[in-house]
Amino acid sequence: MRKEQRAPRGFTGWHMVGVMGLFFGTIISVNLVMAWNASRSWSGLVVENTYIASQQFNGKVAQTRAFAASGIAGALAADADTIRYTLTRNGEAERTAERVVAVFKRPVEEHEDVRVELDSQAPGAFVAAQALKPGQWIADITAMAGEEVVYRQAIRFMVPGEHK
Repeated sequence: MRKEQRAPRGFTGWHMVGVMGLFFGTIISVNLVMAWNASRSWSGLVVENTYIASQQFNGKVAQTRAFAASGIAGALAADADTIRYTLTRNGEAERTAERVVAVFKRPVEEHEDVRVELDSQAPGAFVAAQALKPGQWIADITAMAGEEVVYRQAIRFMVPGEHK
């Protein structure tokens, strides 16, 4: 009497479909999670219009070089509740600046941006009672005499404190 031969039990076509489904399902799931995290943590917005920003870049570089050649310099100090900005020319207090306007921005998001006008305390010394959250900031500072720009500076700085 002959025994009927059976195919050995093992890896079938359905098993292969299951393995492929798990493999691609894992890749797709990881990509979806990463895309969701990226969209919630970074706006991707650096400038509103990259073409216009690129056209303005050379003018800003030339202006910065002219300020450096004139001997004018600015220094920013920020703590939890006060912003101080000092403006000097060749080591002496800059006397031509009447007002200072600063725009504070987070490096990668815009919902916390704030525009502050600093009050003059003394020649070349400007202060604002403004609280900034701890962390990295970029300050775009413009010192003016009337409507004329005396000095313009962009500073990246840290505000000390605990992140919440």
